[in-house]
Amino acid sequence: MMLPKKKRSRSRRIGTSLEGQLLIAMPSMSDKRFARSVIYMCAHSSRGAMGLIINQRADHISFTELLEHLKIATKPGRTRKSQKDAAGNHVLVGGPVEQARGFVLHSADYITETSTLAIDQGICLTATVDIVRAIARGVGPKRSLLALGYASWSPGQLESEIQANGWLNVTADADLIFEPDLGLKYELAMARLGINPAYLVSEAGHA
Repeated sequence: MMLPKKKRSRSRRIGTSLEGQLLIAMPSMSDKRFARSVIYMCAHSSRGAMGLIINQRADHISFTELLEHLKIATKPGRTRKSQKDAAGNHVLVGGPVEQARGFVLHSADYITETSTLAIDQGICLTATVDIVRAIARGVGPKRSLLALGYASWSPGQLESEIQANGWLNVTADADLIFEPDLGLKYELAMARLGINPAYLVSEAGHA
């Protein structure tokens, strides 16, 4: 996958783009692939949108198994636990599109000129195997999430879904993005809006 092109003006991003924000699925989300999902938006413009789900674990593969599949050697002396911890404790399902492709969302202490996309507030995206090698050697970014696949929307699709009350959005921050407890992220994201998800469910279907 080619990384989204940068860079639009800041004034345009503030007015119309959700890039760099979190997209939160409403409790009534009918698409089971996105139920209770929190998505970090990597790109959003008139050409469409792309993001990574940051709270869904890929149960079919661990970080250690991924390294073995990619034939990536680890730094001598690194334990299986430290290898797992280096990638934010989990391999995630980033979305339903191209799930054989890997993406690393990470802190800005690791940047390559040709393959790293700086998104917002010190959050970057790198989609090459080199960053996985760096993580395995213990020289990658301090904070990272490794996801397989991504979520995408065609032009106008995300806007329509938001108007249909499918999604909420909130400002992102690194602590929430890299929170190690995946089960907490949905509630934490909702709490930033002052919303209790249970209340939204109880109100569903009422005028």
